[in-house]
Amino acid sequence: MNTHVPTAWPGGEGAPVFDGHGMLELAQRITEPVRVVARRDGRMGLAAGGVTAPAPDGEVAVVGVLPALYPEWLGDRSFGRVHGVRFPYVAGEMARGISGTALVARMAEGEMLAFFGAGGLLPDEVERAVHEVRTHVGPRRNWGVNLLHTPVDTALEDRIADVLLRADVPMVSASAHLELTPAVVRCAASGLRRDREGRIVRRRAVFAKVSRLETAERFMLPAPAVLLRHLVEAGRLTEEEEALAAHVPVAEDVTVEGDSGGHTDGRPLLAVLPAVLALRERLAARRPVARPVRVGAAGGLGDPAAVAAAFALGAAYVVTGSVNQMAVEAGVCDDAKALLAQAGIADTALAPAADMFELGAQVQVLRRGTMFAGRAARLARMYRQYPSLEAIPAPEREKLEREVLGASVEAVWDWTRAYWTHRDTAEVGRAEKDPKHRMALVFQWYLGSSSRWAVTGNTTRRSDYQLWCSPAAGAFNEWTKGTFLAEPARRTVAQIALNLMQGAAVVTRIRQLRTHGVELPPHAGQYRPRPLR
Repeated sequence: MNTHVPTAWPGGEGAPVFDGHGMLELAQRITEPVRVVARRDGRMGLAAGGVTAPAPDGEVAVVGVLPALYPEWLGDRSFGRVHGVRFPYVAGEMARGISGTALVARMAEGEMLAFFGAGGLLPDEVERAVHEVRTHVGPRRNWGVNLLHTPVDTALEDRIADVLLRADVPMVSASAHLELTPAVVRCAASGLRRDREGRIVRRRAVFAKVSRLETAERFMLPAPAVLLRHLVEAGRLTEEEEALAAHVPVAEDVTVEGDSGGHTDGRPLLAVLPAVLALRERLAARRPVARPVRVGAAGGLGDPAAVAAAFALGAAYVVTGSVNQMAVEAGVCDDAKALLAQAGIADTALAPAADMFELGAQVQVLRRGTMFAGRAARLARMYRQYPSLEAIPAPEREKLEREVLGASVEAVWDWTRAYWTHRDTAEVGRAEKDPKHRMALVFQWYLGSSSRWAVTGNTTRRSDYQLWCSPAAGAFNEWTKGTFLAEPARRTVAQIALNLMQGAAVVTRIRQLRTHGVELPPHAGQYRPRPLR
């Protein structure tokens, strides 16, 4: 483009500006088009308005026009159409109901999407939560529930799936799966049908969180025929659902999870997301499906620059986690939120996971203000070192009881045995025959209780709070310093979402202009949070 524009207009509106402050003001008006202009000396500037500018005078040339940009337009616009939401943004599930019913309902009412964190809860607890969400949101279908893979208790995963299907939950987020399970395939295939035009219609949307290429591939392709046949023979799917499932991917929304709070592979999003996007293209060329799979991004998204970077990498949508734990609606106590509000970028650590302790899995947790990570690591070392609780030397055992468990080993075992007698008596039988497993269950009592103490606000165990957290929490705290979002009472999940998306759009516009050669001030991309609607 080589259209010339005048150097000034009466009233000044639309006049080119070349000073940093003036260009910054124009650059941040993202919902208006802006012209990139150049003077004869090569200096780049900006002018308000689009291609319908006043007539030229030969002194300044328009070298480009950027159209209006809205946060809703970031990512893949089909995300909003398919899921009935305003933004390509998801408040991801946080286990034990931390992303609870209030959080999910507020997001749904705000034309956004959130998943209830069902991990660590029993089926009746999940069923009550689903009923509560539905009471708040009515006929809206822009909400969902997490289906967490439980390799040590596959029956629990099946029972949670039963709840989700029976309650007609509109969206399911499958996480921690390395292989496809009958439960997740059933959620994906149940209710499949064809509409009047012959198109395959899903009863519910399935999202999948992945951090490995092989796992992404399993979700991006139709479910294996042998697994579908097994479900039909078990009476869990119909013949029609089986036939239709062979033509659609298990999940049409696959979220690449980088370094995140809670369970994490610790892989950088920058490396994994492009690889999964390339995999999607290879699979689509090899085996076309009815609709393309959208690939989203999660892990480490704590400020607008990170969110904008995820979209720049090609994410169709973004999923946040750690930052929402500080929201007013989050299901952790105010005491825990205060600890999270003090977190810096380096204030996290890895600790053994309660649900997969014997498998050696780890979770990323808050280190500052709590001693959980160090105490949990101590349990893991003892588990590796000793064959049983009885083999632990008496002085070390006394320190364990005093400094970590807060009770005698015998008392903890009595509580643990009562829990498993109610839930699964086979675990009690196994522990009584296998001293190593009995030790694992006792240690898991502490690991599991520590997250519950943080939820309920047991301040006598504040130093044992287990708070799942990634460096995103520290990034969020840095970004919000001195703004209204620094105030705990104003950190609503909707304001967090709106400001991250608005900020990401501003950062995107700034990067576009810099790519065109416009020299904006260094602080140009530092969007400051403000109350939004």
